[in-house]
Amino acid sequence: MPLAIFGITNDGLNLVATLFLLMLVVLWLALIVYTYLDARRRISDPFLVACATVASFFPFIGTAVYAIVRPPEYLEDAHERELEIKAAELRVRQLEDQSCPNCEYPIEKSYLRCPNCQRRLKDPCPTCGKPVDPRWGLCPFCETSLGGGGERPRRKRRDPEERQAQPQQQRQAQPRRRKAPPEADQGAQPTKEQRSPRREPDADPRQA
Repeated sequence: MPLAIFGITNDGLNLVATLFLLMLVVLWLALIVYTYLDARRRISDPFLVACATVASFFPFIGTAVYAIVRPPEYLEDAHERELEIKAAELRVRQLEDQSCPNCEYPIEKSYLRCPNCQRRLKDPCPTCGKPVDPRWGLCPFCETSLGGGGERPRRKRRDPEERQAQPQQQRQAQPRRRKAPPEADQGAQPTKEQRSPRREPDADPRQA
């Protein structure tokens, strides 16, 4: 009996004390299992997982210490956060033109050529030597004229209504051809008098 050491022989109290001690033992074992499973989800090093599990064998104190010093997030959450950070960095790099337009290799703004595909990215300024875009006509650092052609002017896109109106205007601008008369198309056809030769009257035999 748990209370017999204190000189208490009441069976009811002994039963309550026994159930309370049994509950504490079950709670202690549950905390050990919880510490092991939680450490596996938060710690990648197996040695540290074993240390956390051994510390939880100290009733309640070991689990309390582990709850204080454990990592703040699970390994799955940390992995997802790293992927989100990498994706955000990639988007920022693309927005800042810090990737090669040919092979999408990460580059810096001061690169003249891509270290991966050797593509020409920028030209050095003949005066200050800083990298400038080949399309620029002026160096923004030393104001040296580069003689660049600049960006090509973009062709203005016509609206569908203008496209439909242009053929109609062209048709109206073209002179209308007069339809030739059938006689002119077929050539000068001989008349009936021209087709049949005129016959002269026979001479009167009485006049002879």
